[in-house]
This record gives sequence, structure tokens and C-alpha cells, in this order.
Amino acid sequence: MPLTDFDIRDIKLGRDVTAEDVREDLEFLDDWEERYRYIIDLGKQLPPMPEALRTEERFVRGCQSQVWLVTDYDADAGILHLAVESDALIVRGLAAIILTALNGKAPKDVADYDMDAFFERIDLLRHLSPTRGNGLLSMVGRIKQEAAALS
Repeated sequence: MPLTDFDIRDIKLGRDVTAEDVREDLEFLDDWEERYRYIIDLGKQLPPMPEALRTEERFVRGCQSQVWLVTDYDADAGILHLAVESDALIVRGLAAIILTALNGKAPKDVADYDMDAFFERIDLLRHLSPTRGNGLLSMVGRIKQEAAALS
């Protein structure tokens, strides 16, 4: 995919689909099999990241799968745009959940957002393997670190 087709500012997670929407949708579903399907479908809303952006410096350490994070700070609007790519469908979905909470927010709001409380509200970490849970927390940590550097 050429870089010109990828615009991090067009990612709608966090704007059109919020963390509250995800919480409500997951609450509505009856069991975790349905919730996993929902999470995977949510990940399909992430645009594919061009190979040129999948660099070593963007690679997120601590994840079982390969994960890359791209950030773009819009100084005029004062918001941080996020994009995540992974080779695993469930991880793309987990990344999408993170973006619903953090994408398109001010860096200070991103740094201050209590993702642990959000994960607790949607009962997520209890339903992930320890390695998936650690990877999820690694993604959050990396995003918050980049946001803190801007706030």
C-alpha cells in the first residue's frame, strides 16, 4: 500500500466509535465467543499500515504478535492521532479497543486516561492469555509514553 493511501487522521476509532460504544456493545453480547468475534471485527476497521511505516523504531516490544505503532501529533488541533498494525486478527481488535479510548485526544488526556479501569469495566484482561494481556498493556504503555512526551 502506498503511503499516499494511508492517512492516520482518517482513522475513525476514538471519534466515530468510542470506548463507551465498545463497553455497551460488549455488555450486550451474551458470551466471550461472541465478544471475541466483535473484537476481531472492530480490528477490521483499522486501515492496513504500509510496509514503509512498519519500522524497528515503531515496533512495540512485549507483544506476542508483531505490532507497530504510528503516532502523529496535530499541534494545531492539540490532538494525538494513533495507528496500530498487527499480524494477528485478535491483536488488531485489541489495538482497536485501545484506539477507541485514546485516538484523537489531547496528549495529556491520553497520558491520564485510566486504561486499567476501562479494561476492568469491560472485563477484558481476565479473558486473555497472560501473553496477550501483557502485549495489550505494552501497547498502552507505549502510547502513554509517547503522549506523556508531548504533554
